[in-house]
Amino acid sequence: MSHPSSVDLTGKVAVVTGSGRGLGLAYATALAAAGAAVVVNDLDAAVARRAVATLAEAGGKAVAETVAVGTAEAADRLVARAVDTFGRLDVLVTNAGILRDRMLWKMTDDDFDAVVTTHLRGTFTCARAAAVRMRAQGEGGSLVLVGSPAGQRGNVGQTNYAAAKAGIAAMARTWSMELARSGITVNAVVPVAATAMTETIPAFAPYVEAMRRGEPLPDALRKGEGFGTPEDCAALVPFLASDAARGITGQCLGIGGDKLTLWSHPQEVATAYADGGWTPETIAAAWSTSVGRTPQTVGIPAPRLPETR
Repeated sequence: MSHPSSVDLTGKVAVVTGSGRGLGLAYATALAAAGAAVVVNDLDAAVARRAVATLAEAGGKAVAETVAVGTAEAADRLVARAVDTFGRLDVLVTNAGILRDRMLWKMTDDDFDAVVTTHLRGTFTCARAAAVRMRAQGEGGSLVLVGSPAGQRGNVGQTNYAAAKAGIAAMARTWSMELARSGITVNAVVPVAATAMTETIPAFAPYVEAMRRGEPLPDALRKGEGFGTPEDCAALVPFLASDAARGITGQCLGIGGDKLTLWSHPQEVATAYADGGWTPETIAAAWSTSVGRTPQTVGIPAPRLPETR
């Protein structure tokens, strides 16, 4: 595998959770292509072994660790696998996730807990274990957390998923401050790609099917919507793990298709003042002409796509 010197990860070791297929496998492949040794993680041992074989066939170094993320014990196993096999840990990518989509009034406690445990608690426990190891090594490192547009803007039917992904963005900002003195960068990537989830969106379905037939995606998707393949999202991960990104931390970065973006942090966008403080009546009187003049929008905007034949 060849790689440019500015993003040379030779000698570095990465753990990528949920990396047996899809976006996780694309991240692991890109890290290996840049020279990193990779611990592949998946719930399915056979899938994890196939991913390792794929990386090895391309000239990369990889091993598998089959465990469900969420517990401290699982996180410790992943870090130990990296250290025992390759001697260190430099990069963690928290990609593992599941979906249990339901409208609020139909979502069960188990639906909520399963998604939050995998995404939010799994990110927390894995990042904590990685941070302990990286701080002990004393040479810095990179935490790359995986977010979602749903966590940035909300999405119908995804109370659990959107809440977890919003929490991940908040943890990236918090940990970037806490780990700065240790030289550990923390960023969140917000990918958009043809995955098991996005393939179910009716507007995307004909394009995904065409892509499977080998037809290229139109610019309306690749540029306008930032939508493409999992491999289109992969380049951001080795970049954030490299020396070229040493000064980048606490950011939410979007990628998909031909599009690379920087998401804003939540901030105050309108302000009003009342001498002596506010009452319900004065808020009602001032709302439409002050802070409520332009309410913020919610939800992921509907894709604007050309008509298909």
